[in-house]
Amino acid sequence: MLVKTFGSAVYGVEAITITVEVNVDPKGQHYYIVGLPDNAVKESLQRVESAIKSNNYYMPRTKLVVNLAPADIKKSGTAFDLPIAIGTLAATEQIEHPEKIERYVIMGELSLDGSVRSIKGALPIAIQARKEGFDGLLLPKANAREAAMVNNLKVYAVEHINEVVKFFEDESSLPQVIVNTREEFAYAQNSFDVDFADVKGQENIKRALEIAAAGGHNAILIGPPGAGKTMLAKRLPTILPPLSLSEALETTKIHSVAGKLPENATLVNRRPFRSPHHTISDVALVGGGGNPQPGEISLAHNGVLFLDELPEFKRTVLEVMRQPMEERMVTISRAKVALDFPASFMLIASMNPCPCGFFNHPQKECTCPPGAVQKYLNKISGPLLDRIDLHVEVTPVAFSELSSKQEYEKSEAIRKRVIAARQIQAERYAKSPGIYANAQMSSSQLKEICVINSAGQNLLKTAMNRLKLSARAYDRILKVSRTIADLAGKEEIQPEHLAEAIQYRSLDREGWGA
Repeated sequence: MLVKTFGSAVYGVEAITITVEVNVDPKGQHYYIVGLPDNAVKESLQRVESAIKSNNYYMPRTKLVVNLAPADIKKSGTAFDLPIAIGTLAATEQIEHPEKIERYVIMGELSLDGSVRSIKGALPIAIQARKEGFDGLLLPKANAREAAMVNNLKVYAVEHINEVVKFFEDESSLPQVIVNTREEFAYAQNSFDVDFADVKGQENIKRALEIAAAGGHNAILIGPPGAGKTMLAKRLPTILPPLSLSEALETTKIHSVAGKLPENATLVNRRPFRSPHHTISDVALVGGGGNPQPGEISLAHNGVLFLDELPEFKRTVLEVMRQPMEERMVTISRAKVALDFPASFMLIASMNPCPCGFFNHPQKECTCPPGAVQKYLNKISGPLLDRIDLHVEVTPVAFSELSSKQEYEKSEAIRKRVIAARQIQAERYAKSPGIYANAQMSSSQLKEICVINSAGQNLLKTAMNRLKLSARAYDRILKVSRTIADLAGKEEIQPEHLAEAIQYRSLDREGWGA
């Protein structure tokens, strides 16, 4: 008897419905699974057999063929265990109403005793199931709330194969999982464990990060050990605008595919903050592998990627970020498939000014030999540095500030100013799809939007000549000054906005570190 059940396979951040055809033939022996399965899928027959026998069902001893269609797409993972098991039970007439099976997508990994384990990619699977008109989705309890975020699709949580068999006999045996999407989304939007009020002093650095958040600018913090670079960077998400519902869904899909969502999670409510160690490989950073998975820059989509001790990262790892930073997308190409992973992130990096860490320190003397400072800086390529808008020098905090009882400005107040500036930019770029912040404006838009008066032109000319700023600093200064003007609520860029933007180009000054 031939029976069809339906599962789903995740490629990139999208899902493809897979038809699981199970045929039990009384003539013949052995079990076969076809349709380009990997080893994990091939081994599913052993798990299925044990789960079926452990629960006193009959496992056929004749020929059993499982086909995963379309057969020209490689199938991987353990999530096909449950649809194969249900198909086998239906093909041997152990399920009374096998016609009901075709109305549902079924996914789950089986334990040897028949309990159902969690899977990856529940959200994109649910989205695809709704798109193709299935009545519902049966999947592990650990993933049910995540899938239930999709409206107009019935989602049922299962913990054991027996529950699935009973469901097809009586559909009221399992309660439908219902999640209030907007209520879940609103929860924890403004709840953070850290706050900018915790940081003593460093008002100029807070100001720079406020500008970075308001315009979506990349930034690098340069300073001696213990100056507070990491502490400040970790608080950046607290002043970024809240995720929109569409951004949250897109971010959740990526984390779901990568298996980074905790059990019983729903949406990713906060902007991601990813901080990989400097020993990371280029594949782990941008994504890839035999079965391509999203990397750290995709997991930071709509959030912050923090690279601590930037010069310690391998040169090849840093260079592979250049194209994704421009395109805000990573394309992983293989012989038969090319997958796109979103990668729209803010890059925040930190570094010591030299190997010993005390170059330009107000109190401690740098012990590095001549040329070591420039050599250390040269570990970061010019093209990568070109994509970082703000270069911020972080100085140590004085004892008087550390011991002060003064209350500093909370992240909530800074966040309100950032949101107001982002709203101005949203209106400005309303007719430019894919652009939502000043950092992303094109060269043609730069000429149109960043117009400066004669006083500003003279100031910029003087700065370029006296500080010997490089040519690449020009556009960055204009973009940052536009953001500063937005924060001030000004329609035109004033000379004071340009002056503040100029001071954030430390590493572009000729002779810096000499």
